[in-house]
Amino acid sequence: MVTATFRFYEELNDFLAPDQRRRDLTCPCARAATVKHMIEALGVPHTEVELILVNGESSAFGRQLCDGDRVSVYPKFERLDVSPLLRVRTQPLRVMRFVADAHLGGLAHLLRMTGFDTLYDNHFEDSEIERIAAREGRIVLTRDRELLKRRGITHGCYVRAIKSTLQVREIFSRLDLARSARPFSLCLDCNAPLQRIDRTAVADRVPPAVLERHERFVTCDCCRRVFWEGSHWRCMRALVDELVQDA
Repeated sequence: MVTATFRFYEELNDFLAPDQRRRDLTCPCARAATVKHMIEALGVPHTEVELILVNGESSAFGRQLCDGDRVSVYPKFERLDVSPLLRVRTQPLRVMRFVADAHLGGLAHLLRMTGFDTLYDNHFEDSEIERIAAREGRIVLTRDRELLKRRGITHGCYVRAIKSTLQVREIFSRLDLARSARPFSLCLDCNAPLQRIDRTAVADRVPPAVLERHERFVTCDCCRRVFWEGSHWRCMRALVDELVQDA
């Protein structure tokens, strides 16, 4: 039987049982087990892993484990340049587009508000999310670690926060989204681009008092909703300004 020793670093320990965290784990491995198989068997989704070292050398997920191997598993590096090493994904996603699972409707809404293309439907099955992510090159957002273990999902984020406003701050920080934000450019309901529309063209689509007080309007060509800079917009603007203040 093959036995290997694993050590997980930083926030990857959150996925482990309390008695397995921040220490060496010596584990029996299934015959012909790969690095990816064992990492996920221990509870860590492969999408959370950025770098793997086996016996001190960079490794990909598909490496077959040998008896006595020592495996070090790291999350995304924020301040350390590891570009000379082999990362486990061959290339990053150049365009940040997301698909959120059924429990993250609030987060999807806020990401759209900041201009990030985010698909969401509370009827999406896990298999459909996997297909969408693979077909369209989207990052999966979920609080279900089992979803992130699906083979077809190459890029994903396990969302730790519970409240949507904390979730969007978490994702902005983790993926460094501030510089790419385009606030109020997408429809919050349809995820479609918003278009400027002349004030006279919305006279029959907004309340008369709104038409009197505002000059700037945008609309969604899909659902035909009209948006203006009212009190709700100002509340959203405050959140957006906080999110992008480091851009």
